[in-house]
Amino acid sequence: MSRKALGAIAVATALTVPWIGSVAGGAAGGFGTLTTVFVSGVAVLGASFLLTWGAETAEKDVPRAFAIAVLAVLAVAPEYAVDALYAWNAGAGGATTEACAGLTAAEIEAQTTELARACHDANLAVANMTGANRILIGVGWAGIALFTILRAGADRDTSVERRDGVLADAVTLDRDIGLEMVFLLAATLWAFLVPLGDGIDAIDTLVLVGLYVAYIGVILRGEHDPSEEHTGVPAYLQGFRRPLRVATVTALFAYSGLIIFTAVEPFAHGLEDLGLRFGVPEFFMIQWIAPLASESPELIVVLVLVNKARSTAGFNALISSKLNQWTLLIGTIAVVYSLGFGSYGVLPFDGKQGAEIWITAAQSFFALGLIVDFRVSIREAVVLFVLFVSQVVLEFLVVRDLVVLPVSTTELLLVYTAVYVALGAGLLVARRAALVGILRQTRGVVRSAVAGPAEADADPGAD
Repeated sequence: MSRKALGAIAVATALTVPWIGSVAGGAAGGFGTLTTVFVSGVAVLGASFLLTWGAETAEKDVPRAFAIAVLAVLAVAPEYAVDALYAWNAGAGGATTEACAGLTAAEIEAQTTELARACHDANLAVANMTGANRILIGVGWAGIALFTILRAGADRDTSVERRDGVLADAVTLDRDIGLEMVFLLAATLWAFLVPLGDGIDAIDTLVLVGLYVAYIGVILRGEHDPSEEHTGVPAYLQGFRRPLRVATVTALFAYSGLIIFTAVEPFAHGLEDLGLRFGVPEFFMIQWIAPLASESPELIVVLVLVNKARSTAGFNALISSKLNQWTLLIGTIAVVYSLGFGSYGVLPFDGKQGAEIWITAAQSFFALGLIVDFRVSIREAVVLFVLFVSQVVLEFLVVRDLVVLPVSTTELLLVYTAVYVALGAGLLVARRAALVGILRQTRGVVRSAVAGPAEADADPGAD
């Protein structure tokens, strides 16, 4: 066991060495685009394995939900970095709601002045954020559900449920994720209000970051179950004495986080450059290709977990990632914008980006309706994926003047928003008993965290 585990760690680490060596030696800056994409991409792959093993090992000492939350934050940290860059540039360039309103859409798109570039970057910050969130659900949730059910060996996975009917087979989810679902629902409902203001402001930051802080506080006070069996590298590392185990987990988190943080941005920019060479519009690249690259560590991590028949942990990681992106990412870009601006400010965005926020909130609302009964069928995953892809493809075709629609791209987003909301509302009404059960379960978990497990157990209202 030890030889095999050490061999796996050595292979994963070896994948990261070319990138870390080139960065340390200064050679990475001279790489061509293809070389950068390959070397940084391989490093992300190796770091994702190390990050996964670190999180699984940590489950012996901390609540699993907390270990997964740390994994999720580290895996999507590059997305925060990319978005923060645009928010900082917007603030530093003096983009405000009033100043940007004085420019035409053509001036902002052409970036003819420093202010126009700043307003353009403000829109890119929102576009990159909404793109990342929609990819995480449209590709992540849907794709991982399909992979879980259809992969080889799925019949041996206790989370896979075979059912009669066309595309009716489903993956069942851990009922402990009810807490994450309630916090995500709260953040989603708040997000519907964001476009009604002048931009992303301090109130949005306080509410959304406050939700995530409250969530972390609840799971930190929760009980953890170290008895779940692990295999491979995590099983080997969990055999270490606690001080060495903690040091090892810390080292895995730190090293993999460093690799992911330094490699994903060049990886994403390399893909952007390749896309621009083939005539893909810059805005499309920033909204879809860059986030897809920055989300790759998270998707790799989940694929590893699911392939080990740890589908529950995989979906927990995806939902935790969505929660932290839908709260911390939105909340913190307003803070970064203000730092770049030099004083408190409101991150502005145009009407198109307001519609992007609405459709992102609506997709999240619909996705929660799908999983509120703790299962996702093949049919539901396909619908989630098709709705996401069809909107992206239609918008791309319109932008490239390849098709003509009777609505503008902004109106197209609003049409999809209405579809998502209608489907989500219908699901939540049909599954209202499951929703009420989750709310009651969450009330008990929160009460237990605040009052202590013993007092909560003694209170019948916590059931």
